[in-house]
Amino acid sequence: MTIEKLAVIGGGAWGTALAQVAAAGGRETLLWAFEEEVISAVNRIHENPLYLKGQKLNPAIRATANFSDLSAADAWLVVTPAQHMRAVLKRSPCPNMPLILCSKGIEESSGKLLHDVAHEVCPTSPVAVLSGPTFAHEVASGLPTAVTLACDDKALGEELRARINLPHFRTYLTDDVCGAEVGGAVKNVLAIACGVAAWWWYTSEMPRRERERAAAAEAAMAEAERASSLYRWRDAEGNLQITEEPPKGRQYERISREPKEGLEVDGSRE
Repeated sequence: MTIEKLAVIGGGAWGTALAQVAAAGGRETLLWAFEEEVISAVNRIHENPLYLKGQKLNPAIRATANFSDLSAADAWLVVTPAQHMRAVLKRSPCPNMPLILCSKGIEESSGKLLHDVAHEVCPTSPVAVLSGPTFAHEVASGLPTAVTLACDDKALGEELRARINLPHFRTYLTDDVCGAEVGGAVKNVLAIACGVAAWWWYTSEMPRRERERAAAAEAAMAEAERASSLYRWRDAEGNLQITEEPPKGRQYERISREPKEGLEVDGSRE
């Protein structure tokens, strides 16, 4: 099958950015949105001020609130929030065309991955998953981005990849649909955990270790200074003593092990 015309389901920041990708080169792209404000702005001024403020959009993007307008599309990019995807697809006519799931998450009520939800609601539609470390503003602005397109049908995956791949939007194909979804769903959780660990390290563990290092350095300096010194003192009988350890309970003078420059053995100076 040849995939040319794309429809994007979801007029948020990520959905709008993907519509910008799909419309590259002036290719007509449909954007289904729930908010009338988004639909009106996209069609009138080619912007999405609610979710992607300040970003000019390709005039080839046309927004709509009617699923019937999407019947002419060859594939849908489903970019609704994960917890609302089932409800949105149930409202749609469930076309017999590929669905590219572009949201990250796991359905909370069922614990199912989104491709399983899509298969339940639209059993005749082939499903692919688009995932990656992306930011909507960067993608919409044309900054370099790399994503993963997961599809267990290699031929369909190649068709989808050829349609959305751009010099600045690099798409890498895999057949690991579950892996792509799980990775996308848990990456933010792991990122938060790493952030908490880094905060703990920098506010607790690192200062403690710095104190330990400072104490060790101070002790080493003291030991080095002590090792280079001798102690001169007199005992109870008035005899002069020179020892490596300071006497307890007596006055002493710390002297260097090395004689001063110019001091001869007999005690006279040059």
